[in-house]
Amino acid sequence: MVVVPGGPLLVEGPVEVVLPDGTVRTSERPVVALCTCRRSRRYPFCDTSHRRRGRPRRD
Repeated sequence: MVVVPGGPLLVEGPVEVVLPDGTVRTSERPVVALCTCRRSRRYPFCDTSHRRRGRPRRD
């Protein structure tokens, strides 16, 4: 498991995640990015929504 500062939790797959409501989500990928910011539309899997969180724009 690898914690990415300000980003997801990377876990070697395949994984099975049990959500608080009992729903089970699975992924067969070799590495799975789990969301830690809860902004992902694919929660519990990361969709990189954390990248849009207040970073200054570079022009």
